[in-house]
Amino acid sequence: MSDTIVVSEVSKWFGLKVAVSEVSIGFGPGVTGLLGPNGAGKTTLMRLIAGLQRPSQGELRVLGLNPREDPQVYRKVSLVPEDESLYDRETAIRFVETMARLARVDDSKGRTERVLETVGLTSAAQRELGKFSKGMRQRAKVAAALVTDPEVLLLDEPLNGADPVQRAELIRLFKELGQAGRTVIVSSHVLTEVERMADRVVAMVDGRLAAVGSVATIRAAMTDRPRQVYVESSDPKLLGSALMVADGVVGVHVDGASLRIEASDARAVALAIPGIAVERGVSIDSLYPADESLESVFRYLVENR
Repeated sequence: MSDTIVVSEVSKWFGLKVAVSEVSIGFGPGVTGLLGPNGAGKTTLMRLIAGLQRPSQGELRVLGLNPREDPQVYRKVSLVPEDESLYDRETAIRFVETMARLARVDDSKGRTERVLETVGLTSAAQRELGKFSKGMRQRAKVAAALVTDPEVLLLDEPLNGADPVQRAELIRLFKELGQAGRTVIVSSHVLTEVERMADRVVAMVDGRLAAVGSVATIRAAMTDRPRQVYVESSDPKLLGSALMVADGVVGVHVDGASLRIEASDARAVALAIPGIAVERGVSIDSLYPADESLESVFRYLVENR
C-alpha cells in the first residue's frame, strides 16, 4: 500500500544541536516501531510529522498534505505525547469529550463513551485525572487521541506506567488499528513489546536512520556479526568438536550442557547439525537462535554508532 507519510531529506536543529539529520523515509498502514536511545530524535520526528514543529530543511507530507500549512491534517492525525500535560482537576470523560468537541466530532458524547470503554476506563470516567496512576493517565491520553478517529496515530512511549494487563490490552488495540488500515507509529524503549506489535521497525541513532525493516531483515543485514545458535544435546563436547570443521561455523563454545555456535551461515549450520549428530550418536534436545531478537539487533545498532 502507498505511504501515508513521506519524509524527504528532513533535518531539524535547535541552535547548534541537530535533533534530526537528513532523514528520508515513508510510513504506511500498519504498526511501525520507532526505536532509539535517548536523544536519538524520535520525539522530534514525531512532532515534525504532527506539524508541531517545522523542519529546518527538507519536505514532509502527511496524507499528501503539508502538516504545517494545511489545517486539514489535524483532523486526521493524533499524537499521544510522552510528557504529562493533563488538567488534573478534569475528569477523564470531560477531558476526552472536550477533545471530541474541539475536533467537531459527530455525537461527541457517544464517541467519548466508546473510546473510554476501548481503553478500559469506563469505570473511572468520572474520576479526576490528577487521581489517576501514570498508566491510567496514559490510557486517558490514548482515548483522547482515538476520539477523533484518526487515520494516523503517533504514540510516544504510550505504555509507560501501564501494568502488564493494561500493556497487553493496549498492544492488542494498536495491532488492531494497524490491521484496520491505520498508520500507527509507536515509539518505545520496551523492545519486547515493540516486537509483539510492530510489523516494521525504524531505528534512529544520533538523529539519523540506523536501520529500517523487519527484525529478521535487519538481522540478516548485519553481515559483520556471526549468528549465535544454541544447541542442547546429550554430548555437547562431542558434537562441538565435530562442528568445528563444518562449513559456516566460525566458533564453538561449550556452556555447561549447552553448545553455543557462532555461524557465518546459520542456515547451512542448522541443516548440517542433524546429520553430524546422527553420525556421532548424539541426540539433539533443542536448537534455537540466540540473537534474533529485537533487543540484540538494537544493541548492535547502538554499539556501532
